[in-house]
This record gives sequence, structure tokens and C-alpha cells, in this order.
Amino acid sequence: MIEVREISSKKDKKKFFKFFIDLYKGNKYAVPNLYEDEFAEFDPNINDAFRFADCKMFLAYKDGKIAGRVAGIWHRGANEKFGLKQLRFTRFDVIDDFSVTEALFNELKKWAKELGMTEITGPIGFSDLAEEGMLIDGFDQDSTYIEIYNYPYYVEHMQKLGAYKNADWNCYRIKVPEKPDERLQRLSDLIAKKNGYTLVDVKYLLKHDKPKLSDYIMQCLGVLDEAFAELYGTSPLSEKQKEREMKTIYMALIPELAAVVLKDDKVVSYGFMMPSMKNVLQKARGNIFPFAIIPYIKAMKHIEVADMMSIGVAKEHNNKGSVAMIMNSCLNGLIKLGVKELETGPELETNENVQNLWKNYERKLVKRRRCWGIKVD
Repeated sequence: MIEVREISSKKDKKKFFKFFIDLYKGNKYAVPNLYEDEFAEFDPNINDAFRFADCKMFLAYKDGKIAGRVAGIWHRGANEKFGLKQLRFTRFDVIDDFSVTEALFNELKKWAKELGMTEITGPIGFSDLAEEGMLIDGFDQDSTYIEIYNYPYYVEHMQKLGAYKNADWNCYRIKVPEKPDERLQRLSDLIAKKNGYTLVDVKYLLKHDKPKLSDYIMQCLGVLDEAFAELYGTSPLSEKQKEREMKTIYMALIPELAAVVLKDDKVVSYGFMMPSMKNVLQKARGNIFPFAIIPYIKAMKHIEVADMMSIGVAKEHNNKGSVAMIMNSCLNGLIKLGVKELETGPELETNENVQNLWKNYERKLVKRRRCWGIKVD
């Protein structure tokens, strides 16, 4: 017998978040989120997205044991922006039993009908800063901090539900060159001189003027908001959301892997990379302290694989070449630190501007993720 319960208490939310950790215990590819981050994401007092979104969380029980979970998000802001009638789903995880999946999505359909929504879409969260897409290819590849792993049978369950493709994201792994690119360095210098661009000395500011660095990071998040505004599933970020993201950036900030381009003390473009946190989060099992503090220190000091967090250019400075400065600075940083590979993270398959950044480097498509659509009627 399957029973689906809507939850709201802190105790039940802990069960909701722990289900993923238990389901993927021993899986070497899955990377669990931290309890602190998950509680914050689903707390209206912390996550400012609740100003323009509502959320319901569900747990499915089979024979008295938790067998699945899902959260639904009615994102009024995104629906108004794109003229849609969608109910989003996120944090969908389930045992290999389609009847559990069906029961969970029946609850989402009920809510969608009450709201007058015509489609359920996901996995997609409150904003473009959250994890997006279900893994459909690359199940034997490591997840990154900004991805959620899932078993192959999830895809079969979605197909049985009658789900269809709404959007796909590609994930690439790039081999870091052994030495700096002299041609890219010359191009970077030429572009800086021509446009009056300068690179922020992130290492200096991190040590001597953190308030100034924080101002630049907030500007970077404003550029992100502007640059990605028209991409699938995005919604405007509030100042409170940007402040939360800035804290995440600081947790994994390596100055050599952060590049910020300025003109007249305003951010033109940026690129942030971070050390792979896979081993850290697997050891943590939801809590960095105390089990993962040593792996965290090791991950920050000895980096073999780096993950691309984000890269963006202000619209006013599109096609002026500042991306070359970002690429040159970050690649030099990767080489200096002895990083062997870079993971791009999910890139919309239609976002050719981002994918073209890596065309001159040895790269391999390693994962694909999908945002599904399901008709409510």
C-alpha cells in the first residue's frame, strides 16, 4: 500500500532531505546536498523566492517505509515572466517502483489543477542558481556541487508518466592545457587596452578589502541576472537571494579560479570556478562538521578537478572580448594550481555562446540532463 503525505514540520523535512542520502548510500557518483542548505532553500524566512512562489513537499510511504519524495513549486514570478501556466517539481527521488512515482505525481497534478496550471515541469528549482534537470545520460560520471544525481530508472518512470522534453542541458569535461596559451594572453592584453578593461585582484581584496570584493561579487550576480534573463526557467534574483549566493561563493572561493573584469569600477564580466566538492559532500552525508572538515581542507588545497560555477557578460559589453580575459585568467589559475580537468556544469544545449567558449580545447560531452514536461489533463 502506498500513502502520500504532505509535510511541513522540521522533523518531516529532515526525513525528506535524508531520503536522498539513504537512497544513494554507497553510490560513488552521487553528491548529497547539505542539510543546512536544504533547510534554507525551503524556508520562507530565508529563501526570498517565496515572495513570488509557493511550495508543497510530499513524502510517499510504502508498507510504512519512505519510498519517494517530491516538492512542487508554483513559481508565479516565472509564469508571469514567460506567460506560462506551469507547476515546477524538484527534489524528486524514488525507489524503483513506478507506482510510487505515479502516486507522487498524482498529488502534484491535483495541486496543479487547483491552481489552474496546465503543465508540470522539472526538475527545476526556485531559481537558475538551484539544481536543474534530471540526468538522462552519463550515469557513470561524478556529479558536481550544482547537480543532483539520479538512477537510470528515473527516466523510465518519467516516460511511463507520458513526460516529454522541455529543455536539455549538456555537461562537458575539459582537459586543462599544460601551459598558458600565449595567443590568448596577447588577445586578452589587446582587448583590455582597447576597451579600458581591468582585472580585479581577487587575492588582494580577499585579504585586505573584503567589503570591496563583496561589492564586486554582488555586481557579478547582477550581471548573471541580466545575462541569463531570457534562458529557460530563469527568474529575477532579489538582493537577498544574491546575498545567499555570495555566501556560497565565499565558501569555495579560490582567488586563482575567480576572474572579474571592470570598466570604470563596474563589473563587465566574470567567471567563477571552484574545487570539486564531491568527496567532501559524500563524507559529510548532510553535515560538513565534524566528518568532512578534513576532506574540505584537502579539497581547497589540492585541486585535481575544478567545477565551473558561472560565467557571464553584461549585455552592454557583449561581443567586446572581455570573455577572453576571463578565460585567460582562469586557465592560468588552473595551470598554476595543477588542476587536470574542468567540469562545465549544465549548459543549455541551445546556449551556443557558452558552449563556444570551449571549442578550442580538448573537451568531451560526459552528461546530459533534461527538464521534463507533463500535461496536467
